[in-house]
Amino acid sequence: MTIRRIKLWDLPTRIFHWSLFALVSAALVSGEIGGNAIEWHGKFGLAIVGLVVFRLVWGFVGSTYARFAQFFPSPASIAAYLRGQWHGLGHNPVGALSAFALLALVLAQALGGLFSNDDIAFRGPLFDLVGKDLSDTISGLHSLAGNVLIAFIALHVAAIIFYKRVKKNNLVLPMITGWKDVPEGAGESAKGGGVVAFVVALAIALAAVYAASGALLPPPPPAPAVTAPAAPSW
Repeated sequence: MTIRRIKLWDLPTRIFHWSLFALVSAALVSGEIGGNAIEWHGKFGLAIVGLVVFRLVWGFVGSTYARFAQFFPSPASIAAYLRGQWHGLGHNPVGALSAFALLALVLAQALGGLFSNDDIAFRGPLFDLVGKDLSDTISGLHSLAGNVLIAFIALHVAAIIFYKRVKKNNLVLPMITGWKDVPEGAGESAKGGGVVAFVVALAIALAAVYAASGALLPPPPPAPAVTAPAAPSW
């Protein structure tokens, strides 16, 4: 069997993947530490919002195997994969389900943090849009979903190890180098996702971070003036 090397994952997709891994890890750790680290927790959350928005846009304008249309799972493709009859490149149908679920969970967690508070000193940048009562509810869900996210990440890592050890398919290396060795005729190198597409995706991501930071909210009303008590007449 003739083996050849193709370009599988483009650079923006790889940077997104590893940046998301680093930022989610940092957000989880800083959230557990609390205290002064909670300010960094909020900043990591804003960065995650930008990353996920970038990936959502890149899923439409990126290169071949980064596009959602390339790997969006269907019942037929999932059934074919489970029967051992799927032979595509990039995310397999079950892996695609996992990728979409993880992306949705991370985004929901980051968005929830924008409205949360810790009852001490931290308020999410969009806290004023929902008020204290709803923010408390969102904060509780945000904390609970953090545990779900940790479990999901552990499952994701376990699947990667399974593919490496059992199926002899290294999923990590192509996400580092961008290249993958495939049998002749299995597929072509990724195309598309050029500079213009990258600039568009980046601009939309930055705009999302700007909005999520609360910069578009009206400034709080000025504090009422404090009138000094009148001096006694005597």
